[in-house]
Amino acid sequence: MKAFILAAGLGTRLGDLTKDRPKALVKINGEELLALTIRRLKEQGFTEIVVNIHHHGEMVMDFLKKYDDFGVPIHISDERDQLLDTGGALVKAAKYLNGDEPVLVHNVDIISEVNFSKLLAFHAERQALSTLCVRERASDRALIFDHQWQLKGWSNNKTGEFKWSTSPVTGYQTYAFSGIYVISPEFIRKINQKGKFSIIDTWLDLAGKNKIAGYLDKSEYWFDLGTSEKIKNAELYLKNKGY
Repeated sequence: MKAFILAAGLGTRLGDLTKDRPKALVKINGEELLALTIRRLKEQGFTEIVVNIHHHGEMVMDFLKKYDDFGVPIHISDERDQLLDTGGALVKAAKYLNGDEPVLVHNVDIISEVNFSKLLAFHAERQALSTLCVRERASDRALIFDHQWQLKGWSNNKTGEFKWSTSPVTGYQTYAFSGIYVISPEFIRKINQKGKFSIIDTWLDLAGKNKIAGYLDKSEYWFDLGTSEKIKNAELYLKNKGY
């Protein structure tokens, strides 16, 4: 199985923590975020990994070399010339992601207990082009699904902005994105955008004519480690749980 770790972000919300290193190498409980993510992927059966780089990208490559790629083939998608955002990153890495099996895409600043096997099984059962792992949690932004778990839109709860895949719908349900999703082999070939763009716009563009499904994760813990405060909260939680 193959996974793509999105590790190219600037990590500006982390302040001084990313002044001299990429977000992927910020530590939680003494272990780098990238190492944590790779370890979890390996534990759940992933045998090939792609990592994109930008800010202090050479440090990521040196880190992976130091640990011999953690014993799994790792490809680098190099965005040091231009940061391509979450959508453009997929197009850039397409040569590494092509194949006959679905690919799991995972933000490097997320730690969770999501069962990837169940997520992939749900994706296969729904025969979806992409399956977005979501949770019931407070968030300024939300993904909008109908009651058959088909993506219909996106909303910004702060600004009141809505984006729809086709026309606005009623009777919908909203959930927060988890930073983890699955794409089928043909997903990247259907992307029309070029350069730097958000994957959210791609999901909405494709959802009008394709199955972009939602998968509700109810596992015990999930953390977005995008700020130093969130890292401290996650460390405290995990220490109390004995992790």
